[in-house]
Amino acid sequence: MSEQADRVDDDYEHHGGFPVYRPVQAGPNFGRFVEAFRRLQDLAVSTHLPDAVLGDAIEKAEALGDLLEPHCVREGESPAGFAVELPGRGSLLMLPWTIEKFDADGVRSRGTFRRYHLGGNGAAHGGTLPLLFDDLFGMVIHAHGRPIARTGYLHVNYRKITPIETELVVEGRVDRVDGRKAFCTAELRDLDGDVLADCEALMIELLPGQP
Repeated sequence: MSEQADRVDDDYEHHGGFPVYRPVQAGPNFGRFVEAFRRLQDLAVSTHLPDAVLGDAIEKAEALGDLLEPHCVREGESPAGFAVELPGRGSLLMLPWTIEKFDADGVRSRGTFRRYHLGGNGAAHGGTLPLLFDDLFGMVIHAHGRPIARTGYLHVNYRKITPIETELVVEGRVDRVDGRKAFCTAELRDLDGDVLADCEALMIELLPGQP
């Protein structure tokens, strides 16, 4: 936690109704584990299997589920979402992007939309862009030293087609603060610097006990 966070809120870690989550250290094989599942996600939406192969795949998937299920833990006890050194922090829900910059001036990440995120005709599904921005703004708030916040609104402008399987960069920051409200903006760009989408959001600091 930064000194700036302490200055904003002496009870930073406990703000709102969030429990105090401590990052769970991922084991040395966790990154490989997550990438294996990302590959399966890509293949699940890009293959057309004959019934015989499909039946075999189902049995193996069900067996894998049986292997994993006894190890389920409560929220905050899995390394998924806490492994900041991994793409998407090791969470299968989040876009598999890697954090390049994380400070009070803003957060920048780099990565690609994979086949799993395809909407059509080589473009990322429009619904995946708000997910990318919303996750980014959560990190922006933390990096800026603000207390825990929820998204009040998220407005995305789609400027150009966002391609899959192409390296891109997203960057956001807090523009201004008004009490509990933090107004944020961000841009998604290709490596030539062209803006593919931009976003503005309102992040609202939680009240004590607020979920």
